[in-house]
Amino acid sequence: MKLLRYGEPGQERPGVLDVDGNIRSLNGVVDDIDGSTLSSGILASLDIAALPLVDGTPRLGPCVGNVGKFLCIGLNYADHAEESGMPLPDEPEMFTKATSAICGPNDDVIHPRNSDKMDWEVELAVVIGKHSSYVSVEEAADRIAGYCVCNDLSERGFQLERGNQWDKGKGCDTFGPIGPWLVTSDEIADPLNLAMWLEVNGRRYQDGSTKTMVFGPAFIVSYLSQFMSLQPGDIISTGTPPGVGLGQKPPTYLNPGDVIELGIEGLGAQRQTVVPCP
Repeated sequence: MKLLRYGEPGQERPGVLDVDGNIRSLNGVVDDIDGSTLSSGILASLDIAALPLVDGTPRLGPCVGNVGKFLCIGLNYADHAEESGMPLPDEPEMFTKATSAICGPNDDVIHPRNSDKMDWEVELAVVIGKHSSYVSVEEAADRIAGYCVCNDLSERGFQLERGNQWDKGKGCDTFGPIGPWLVTSDEIADPLNLAMWLEVNGRRYQDGSTKTMVFGPAFIVSYLSQFMSLQPGDIISTGTPPGVGLGQKPPTYLNPGDVIELGIEGLGAQRQTVVPCP
């Protein structure tokens, strides 16, 4: 299934995409697409064709609501680590994004005040479907509810030049567009063989595949569960292939007016316009 949330910010309603690409309403079936719904199993026997159609083309919100944790893995593609001038880590390099960074897949993204190094990163995100604590790699695959596209927007100056914590450059408002859909695991035959791409103003900068990922989704879920419990609805963004602005020669960064388009095979596409900080 391709689960989604539609409507104005803060008023999103649950929905699902049918085989013809139309939005069907899940109002009255579930309250939201969130951890409680994902862990309940209520959607397993859903008759999508029997659900009411949603009129028009409403805004798509973040594909998961009420997110408890937004975790990220850095330097998880060898060629991206090389372009960043950083060594490939022996273990997954974890950081967090503030949940206030989450926004819809096609929402405007804000160029922060005092920013001159705003960057892009197309990433495969994992959504947890079951409580996970100290799970093995073999157990971890069953704990994944599904996958979605994430643009792990970053401010490199804040991230790399303002102390030793990456989080300051990762959690700015609107720096976490997710969606358009949460695609359930049964629809993704091999999460380690998905083409992924990103363009800025029509120029393709990232053109990679999850098959070059160092640590795969199941390993990452297992690894993180050794340090903290993972709850249904938690999001883990798993790293980006090469082609980020930091790695260009010379480095190239985002400015107000720029348009970012990105997508992952089977998971849909996003489009954002960079706007000045209000």
